[in-house]
Amino acid sequence: MHAPGKSRCCSPRWQVPGCGVLRIPGPRGSVYVCSWGEAEIAWRMAGRRAVAGIGPGALLALRALLAAAHPQCLDFRPPFRPPQPLSFCVQYSSFGCCTAEQDAALARRFRALETRLDPGMWATCAGYALDLLCQECSPYAAHLYDAEDPATPLRTVPGLCEDYCLDMWQICRGLFRHLSPDHELWALESNRAKLCRYLSLDDTDYCFPSLLVNENLNSNLGRVVADAKGCLQLCLEEVANGLRNPVAMVHAGDGSHRFFVAEQVGLVWTYLPDLSRLEKPFLNVSQAVLTSPWEGDERGFLGLAFHPHFPHPSKLYVYYSVGVGYREWIRISEFRVSEDDENTVDHGSERIILEIEEPASNHNGGQLLFGYDGYLYIFTGDGGMAGDPFGKFGNAQNKSALLGKVLRIDVDRNERGPPYRIPPDNPFVDDPGARPEVYALGVRNMWRCSFDRGDPMSGTGRGRLFCGDVGQNKYEEVDLVERGRNYGWRAREGFECYDRKLCANASLDDVLPIFAYPHKLGKSVTGGYVYRGCEYPNLNGLYIFGDFMSGRLMSLRENPETGQWKYSEVCMGRGQTCAFPGLINNYYPYIISFAEDEAGELYFMSTGVPSATAARGVIYKVIDPSRRAPPGKCKIHPAQVTVKSHLIPFVPKERFIRTPESTPRPTARAPTKAPRRRRPTAAPPAPTLRPTKPARPTRRPGARKGGGRRRGRPSTAVPAPQNGSVRLVRPAGLSPGRGRVEVFVGGHWGTVCDDAWDTKAAAVVCRQLGFAHAVRAAKRAEFGEGRALPILLDDVRCAGSERNLLECAHAGVGTHNCKHEEDAGVECSHQDPDL
Repeated sequence: MHAPGKSRCCSPRWQVPGCGVLRIPGPRGSVYVCSWGEAEIAWRMAGRRAVAGIGPGALLALRALLAAAHPQCLDFRPPFRPPQPLSFCVQYSSFGCCTAEQDAALARRFRALETRLDPGMWATCAGYALDLLCQECSPYAAHLYDAEDPATPLRTVPGLCEDYCLDMWQICRGLFRHLSPDHELWALESNRAKLCRYLSLDDTDYCFPSLLVNENLNSNLGRVVADAKGCLQLCLEEVANGLRNPVAMVHAGDGSHRFFVAEQVGLVWTYLPDLSRLEKPFLNVSQAVLTSPWEGDERGFLGLAFHPHFPHPSKLYVYYSVGVGYREWIRISEFRVSEDDENTVDHGSERIILEIEEPASNHNGGQLLFGYDGYLYIFTGDGGMAGDPFGKFGNAQNKSALLGKVLRIDVDRNERGPPYRIPPDNPFVDDPGARPEVYALGVRNMWRCSFDRGDPMSGTGRGRLFCGDVGQNKYEEVDLVERGRNYGWRAREGFECYDRKLCANASLDDVLPIFAYPHKLGKSVTGGYVYRGCEYPNLNGLYIFGDFMSGRLMSLRENPETGQWKYSEVCMGRGQTCAFPGLINNYYPYIISFAEDEAGELYFMSTGVPSATAARGVIYKVIDPSRRAPPGKCKIHPAQVTVKSHLIPFVPKERFIRTPESTPRPTARAPTKAPRRRRPTAAPPAPTLRPTKPARPTRRPGARKGGGRRRGRPSTAVPAPQNGSVRLVRPAGLSPGRGRVEVFVGGHWGTVCDDAWDTKAAAVVCRQLGFAHAVRAAKRAEFGEGRALPILLDDVRCAGSERNLLECAHAGVGTHNCKHEEDAGVECSHQDPDL
């Protein structure tokens, strides 16, 4: 290799720090290079372990510069850490897009190039060849090859920065035809300017080699992306939709990788690994289940769990509400799967295991789990109303009551005799004043609990029991449940005293939560899972949970040295973070439940309308866009299942919504700090970002004080409205400034379609109503459908300065091509949302 001119090494767009010529000492003297590819070739040719004083580790570190943008491979998925170091494109051994097999294929192409080029040209151009070939392994390969969208044609040569291309053309223009079969590229070989324009990228941030030293791409590559305030940016994949309040998703643990989704009305559906759903329900107890169409009714089918040794025995257990007249109770029943169809329950096999009378219609608990000890854990609410008013100290502190407890029973070998037995190590078996089923007490209404699978490598954490316990007036909490412990309700709510007299009782001996947050951040916690799946290594050990009322997704991570839990909110990825095929960055706000599939991947269920009869529920898989496991590592081999029912293929409906790179979040008071007590607690969370589709305050299964409320009436119209006047129609309980937009034209009120509806149109509406700011434009009838009204405006396009919507461009009054399921809405505020 020759000593390159300084102009080539010091092109301003791709120079390395200390711009100049790199010198590689060799047995026949020094070799001078300036491209990293040439450096690596010369390093091998020289047989030395240093490049101008830079060791190989430092060389790789310089090449694999960390970046926080949108890494994506040519298979349209995130990059990964190869299982073993690469031998050819060594610079991408720690993180990139190539497996050992792909790396070997690139090496073969490199050697084939050497045989086709004369030795002189090869000595000069081999570094360029290595540079360009190895960009298929770059974490930004999809950008370099214009492959972010599967519908666009793939480049045959990575996108080059202009200066690099001009310099390469000067001495190695003949190399391009050996790298690419693109005849159009060949035809431009003699025209330097046109060739380099052809090889340029629209997004110059990602051109090679500028992306190697681009400051915007220089941090946290391969780590979970967080915004400036620490909100973790994750993405979602839609896996099921059209569900009526999906309250639970479980797997059978039988190797089939099926998952079973329970609706609050009492139906359970079977889904196969390809996401198709069986037309015939797995279980149907809807005739026995007590619930209603009221939004927020907490009664219904609330939980199910398969026997840990399923299918031997082929048993499952369910938790649901029943009632006769004014009497209501919860029922835990055992069923067997049909001998004729492994995807259907034998409904005649129901055996009632336990029934507990409910004094009120709320706080019904609802979780069933089998622990690693083989016992069945049952999580009950405190009986309802407010403040646990039952008895001297409430149900939760009364060991002789089954309400407000975590129960543990043995349902094995129960074919004869009683339906369950008491585990001999239950904590209160020798206490004559306690029910022997009680495992832990002092809980208000634990809504969604989970056992930690443990670290995949070390097993650390295995068997820990996490629960979200819904609060009363001020705080929500997350607890680590342990045998015989008292979790404080009604003496304590979160870290604070609720019943001060009971709280001062020295015999209480209660355990503080590992985390609690105030109602400014959310009013109904939904417990989640510690991620222990295979596909997204960065999430390992992260406890992800949510809040039903605010729609927030949240996370906790334990410091193994201190035992402290660090809080981070989870946001949907901004900008291009989630711009992968099949991924979305928004979700319906009422977070009902979380789930794991058989492989340990994480999901959550939410809905746009929290009614047991509204088919607006969706199941989302949680995706880390920053890093995945190596291809093939997490491949599953589902056991074959005989399907006798018709299959309904899955059709996704949710869409990726392009958002700004960074969205300021509303400020909120930090959670109360915990007093110094036995259990370490998480740090207070920072102010948080609402989900893309914010929630309106209502109630959910397992949520708050009352038994739900009926849908509200529209807000009152302005007297004597003029053409162009607007009003917001909102359900009862929703704060002013949010609602469905209705416009007055020609003596009639009507709705507006959401086609082209955006924040500029929302700004016009908000300003008319006296609000200074438009927080967002709502779509898809988020605030209800105005079925009784005509659709008056469609395709509304505003500049933002108009006095009313009639001054904006639109399709014409009464002209539309939409339905009321597309009614538009707004969220307005007197405060700047950016502050």
